[in-house]
Amino acid sequence: MQANQQLDDIDRKLLNEIQWVFPLADRPYLEIAGRHGIPEQEVMQRIGAMKKAGLVRQINAIFDTRRLGYKSALVAFAVKPDKLDSVADKINEHPGVSHNYERNHEYNMWFTLAVPPGSDMKDDLDKMAALDGVIKYRVLPTLKLYKIGVRLDMVNDDAEKPKPTDEVKEMNPEKVQLSERDKEFIRELQKDLAVTPEPFKELADNLGITTSELFAKAKEYENIGIMRRYAAILRHRDVGFVANGMVVWHVPEERIDEAGFKLAAFPQVSHCYRRPIYPDWRFNLFSMVHARTLEAAEKMAVEMSETLGIKDYQILFSSREFKKERVKYFV
Repeated sequence: MQANQQLDDIDRKLLNEIQWVFPLADRPYLEIAGRHGIPEQEVMQRIGAMKKAGLVRQINAIFDTRRLGYKSALVAFAVKPDKLDSVADKINEHPGVSHNYERNHEYNMWFTLAVPPGSDMKDDLDKMAALDGVIKYRVLPTLKLYKIGVRLDMVNDDAEKPKPTDEVKEMNPEKVQLSERDKEFIRELQKDLAVTPEPFKELADNLGITTSELFAKAKEYENIGIMRRYAAILRHRDVGFVANGMVVWHVPEERIDEAGFKLAAFPQVSHCYRRPIYPDWRFNLFSMVHARTLEAAEKMAVEMSETLGIKDYQILFSSREFKKERVKYFV
């Protein structure tokens, strides 16, 4: 199913809605149906078909890795081109590797690595760096997070001149103390939600509680920032967003917060982080943009550059996706 040929206006509206807020309700598909003036059965049929076609990756709770006590970092590997596939295969075996892409740069493999509380990331990285074909690597942990949250606009075309219209809030990176019961809740809430009339009932039954107790706990997690939101994750490329660019910026130290919050306000930016620099890597601010064409992504970067007054940037486009899935916590 190619998104652009098969999706009609209702499908696009549904995709826009469920990516941002999926109703925590006994009959969520009925609630969505009411907003669109169509039957519950039709909403389920449409979402089910889009899941089956792979356009919707999953519907579940999206947690804040750091607040759960996990350590995570973006890692850039320079790998011999003929060894790229074999190195990627080995790295992808790690359960804490959620995203892994080939990008058009000397550092040609970029992946995120998360390890649970009490684990040492260095041990895992040392093993990965020793793989045949790895030339060198850089660990780029998050020094400050300005934004995280992918929202692919399925209804409107790519903006000719994107504007910073999103409201940006300061993020709290403090780890939260979790009980064993909290971990049970997290294990259930991170499961992919079924397309059935009362899909939350199964999760609540597994926990031995009512659905209203489950929703109350999910809202509590959202309020304290453990859970970012409950939502659908789409497959970028399959829904037509083929230009996924990591725009990296070299920003003077004293301007980095100002630039970070300005970039975060662009709706087309899904992630924005401050990261460390190295002698062979001068970029200290990272922003992910998603567009339907490389040209549109390049135009977005030009607009952002003009808004920031920063000219020193590069776009690293992903040419291949080796792995993309959510981290499974406490499994």
